[in-house]
Amino acid sequence: MSNLYPKYTLGSLITSEQRDFFNENGFIHFKNFIKPETVADIIRASEQVQQNWINNKIEKINGVPIKYGKDLDGSAIVQRFAFINLHHPIFSEFTKDPRFNVLLNMVGAGARLGTTEKDGMVLNHYVNGPNSSFTKMGWHTDGLRDIFHGQKLNPMLNVGIHLSSLKPENGGLRILPGTHKQNLYSMLFRKKYFLDNNADKNEIAIIPEAGDLTIHDGRLWHRVAQSSVIGEESRRRVIYIPIIAGKYAPKHEDSPTAFYQRFASLVK
Repeated sequence: MSNLYPKYTLGSLITSEQRDFFNENGFIHFKNFIKPETVADIIRASEQVQQNWINNKIEKINGVPIKYGKDLDGSAIVQRFAFINLHHPIFSEFTKDPRFNVLLNMVGAGARLGTTEKDGMVLNHYVNGPNSSFTKMGWHTDGLRDIFHGQKLNPMLNVGIHLSSLKPENGGLRILPGTHKQNLYSMLFRKKYFLDNNADKNEIAIIPEAGDLTIHDGRLWHRVAQSSVIGEESRRRVIYIPIIAGKYAPKHEDSPTAFYQRFASLVK
């Protein structure tokens, strides 16, 4: 499959064509999920949360470390927001969009948005500059956390809402289609988790426009490629929120930091 994969429009139900594509490849791309003005509102809201967390020196939310970095001018920024949906009404209202209920059908009975579980709604902010510390992320699967917790590998989909329009040189999400069907050994050992960021001859580059929505299966191998451009042109933002099933496991302010989150320091 080339990078010219089919892109779809999300309607009131998941069509058989869309379901077949997702089941075969482990990902799907929907165009124009939110409007440009909504993208702008979300970015402004994230900047308000950022300033509040910087002012109050917030280090963790519900046990999840907050990743800070430097902007192009050297000022402090938040580069990975966890549970941002709990810290601004725009994000909490966004999780109530009825179209998310359509996406729940891709998992089936018992599926829900993980607004209070895992890391909640996450917003990643990448920028490639001289002081950047968050420009890429090595190969990994999202299902690893269940294994670290000694839990059954429950169904999980990661829903991405893209806030930046990208070109291939901007880096961003790279996936290995079909690897959601792999056995447990391959899920654990096919790549060196987070340490390996090398391109794979079978990878596909996800090239969204601002407002697009993508979904990838939590068992799918994927990485975040570094931008080959620097400066303002490299800036990209994306929201991720999980669709999960299985036992309800909400986080709270006294939740411990998970073992796998110690790998956060490997993301540069």
